[in-house]
Amino acid sequence: MNALAIRRLQTDILILGAGGAGLFAALHAHQADPSLAITVAVKGLLGKCGCTRMVQGGYNVALAAGDSVERHFMDTVEGGSWLPDQELVWTLVTGAIERVRELENELGCFFDRNADGTIHQKAFAGQTFDRTVHKGDLTGIEIMNRLSEAVWARGIGRLEEHRAHALIKSADGAAIAGALLIDMRTGEYVFVSARAVLLATGGGPTMYRFHTPSGDKSCDGLALALAAGLPLRDMEMVQFHPTGLLAGPDTRMTGTVLEEGLRGAGGYLLDGAGRRFMIDVDPRAERATRDIVSRAIFAEMRAGRTTPHGGVYLSMAHLGAENVRRQFKGMVERCADCGFDLADKVEVVPTAHYLMGGVEFTPDGTTELSGLFVAGEDAGGVHGANRLGGNGVANSTVFGGIAGTTMAGWVARAGEFRTPDAAALDAAVAGAEIFFAARDGTGDLESIRERLHAAMWDDAGIVRDAAGLARADTALAVLLVQLEAYAPPPNCRERAFNLHWHDWLNLKSLVVVSRIIVCAARTRENSRGAHYRADFPDPGDIARSTYTRVRLREGNLACDAVPVRFTRVRPGESLLAA
Repeated sequence: MNALAIRRLQTDILILGAGGAGLFAALHAHQADPSLAITVAVKGLLGKCGCTRMVQGGYNVALAAGDSVERHFMDTVEGGSWLPDQELVWTLVTGAIERVRELENELGCFFDRNADGTIHQKAFAGQTFDRTVHKGDLTGIEIMNRLSEAVWARGIGRLEEHRAHALIKSADGAAIAGALLIDMRTGEYVFVSARAVLLATGGGPTMYRFHTPSGDKSCDGLALALAAGLPLRDMEMVQFHPTGLLAGPDTRMTGTVLEEGLRGAGGYLLDGAGRRFMIDVDPRAERATRDIVSRAIFAEMRAGRTTPHGGVYLSMAHLGAENVRRQFKGMVERCADCGFDLADKVEVVPTAHYLMGGVEFTPDGTTELSGLFVAGEDAGGVHGANRLGGNGVANSTVFGGIAGTTMAGWVARAGEFRTPDAAALDAAVAGAEIFFAARDGTGDLESIRERLHAAMWDDAGIVRDAAGLARADTALAVLLVQLEAYAPPPNCRERAFNLHWHDWLNLKSLVVVSRIIVCAARTRENSRGAHYRADFPDPGDIARSTYTRVRLREGNLACDAVPVRFTRVRPGESLLAA
């Protein structure tokens, strides 16, 4: 095969990513106009990969008597330290009601129910009402199974094991023309021309030593968006889930989330000596928001009050073993696979879980690049400084569905196939071809990965300061140079199913996005939500809040502080009646 040959495909709507956002977008676009050619491109297999499938906890929605969308809105805005875009939040909390009904009544999801037949909603941290709809502790699998079945039944096109490598603009630079993919099965380059493109590849902050997403998640979409010139907001806001399983260094199970419902049900966090420390940190104790609990655990770790593997204990024993095994069957079984008994106590550590930041977008899914839409974890502005547990899958499905409807309407009004920028296509191919260039390289990918993990965990993680962020920035610049100079072993030069090549591409995306995180973190000289600066611990003037906006300027990262618009409620006010 000619290494530079590019296969060409055409579709009306191209969806990059097949999680909750991507599949809902496909279904809603098809519903709006069944005549459209819709293609979903996914790095893995449809329905079997991505972050939505890994969701344990559930789906936040104001359904019960006594709850309201206004209450859900206030919890989300206050939990996000007044940084969320309030129009996005309002779209989320109102749209979640429609979407959860659609999941249950049209797609066939079976959610847990109360004895009277109403949907059961459990407690999650940071919320003033128990509003998290769930299917045991395997909610994501239930949702993804039903979504996948619906996509297959409608004959929507699929490009499985195709990674998105570049967003390609039109020759005049005014709009999106399509995307360059790599067929992982053959190593072939594929350019898909599309009238509209949805970026919904998901986040996956696997640049940290402890992380929850699977190893194939590497923030590709955010790296693509930056390269295409799009602005990214709130990128310093990396959420650490407080309770990742700490199973030791010899298993990939370390970092796996033990969901928030465990603490919502009454689980305790204990230091190595068995002391329940959260009651001294926050009046909500273990049900405080994720940022507060993560920092409290990190403080215990720094003080040396740890368990044998260096974390803390999550204790469930006082709730009764039978009760725990009934409520949290999936997690009990996963822990048992590693030799741990969740119904007693297990070791946990804060684990990088979710990126609150992402591409700037409007409530209908549009971005500043004509024809490019965004949804899910690739999109920024919904969660601000801190995402409430249960708001993630709601975010993906609500905005994914909206984006699908919007794209179908946009294609009918203004969508057209555009001539791609040939130079951009050539440059994108050349960037991937560096891996195969004949040269003498040094180092190995595992060493680069370990140094990336160390730089981000130690200097750009749960607690940050100027000196640490400067060290991280320097270390990341070195890693990027080393990746460019890397030469694979002679037995890793075949293209078909070359996982070494794709691991290299993954690391490039992770280092690029890590540099964005550090750039934004250095700009924010106050502490909000997930971003804590030990040298600037004060949250700053909430009434004059700003969010960070990072983009490329003349090839370099630039970060600006942009005032938050309080469009529905200002700090100190509430939508709830007094």
